[in-house]
Amino acid sequence: MDSLYTWLSHYGYAGLFVLLLLGIVGLPVPDETLLVFSGYLISKGTFHPAWTFLSGLSGSMAGISVSYLIGRGFGHSFVERYGTYVHLTPDRIEYVNHWFHRIGHWLLTIGYFIPGIRHFTAFVAGMSKLEYRTFAAFAYPGAAVWVGSFLTLGYFLGDNWQTTFAQLHHYLVAITIGVGVLVAALWWLRKKGVKPFIR
Repeated sequence: MDSLYTWLSHYGYAGLFVLLLLGIVGLPVPDETLLVFSGYLISKGTFHPAWTFLSGLSGSMAGISVSYLIGRGFGHSFVERYGTYVHLTPDRIEYVNHWFHRIGHWLLTIGYFIPGIRHFTAFVAGMSKLEYRTFAAFAYPGAAVWVGSFLTLGYFLGDNWQTTFAQLHHYLVAITIGVGVLVAALWWLRKKGVKPFIR
């Protein structure tokens, strides 16, 4: 963690861009923590608000676009080759594609705020052959809101940003687990023939 802070402090806006790009693609980079830390640096006058926001936004947009292109170009071949090892049958992939085209677009927007979700929503969107125009309309505004929210959080938390954000992150993880359990329950009900409220 300290090495990432050193990288960010040394390379500034370019470092923020690169780290967020890699984090969105799926590498183990603490995206939200970097944004909160950047917001803290804004409060100290080290970073400029506009340049920090633009660097964070462009890095996030680049990262999610790369994930989308990977899913669009290699998603199906990857699933066909390795899907059986994780129980991804063609029928299940078709179900995911159908579901994504109906309501999955919004995951591109809100998925940034759910740990573990933003790393594969764009991949699934690309694999589902979602049009780039639709992808951009949902994904890029979500990136702007996500970046702006965590930069603002870091700005106002000030010197206490590490302790307070660690507590908030625990709540985010708990919410994510809760949502995951709910989705799993709905899937199980549908598999058993029960008609939940989501069709």
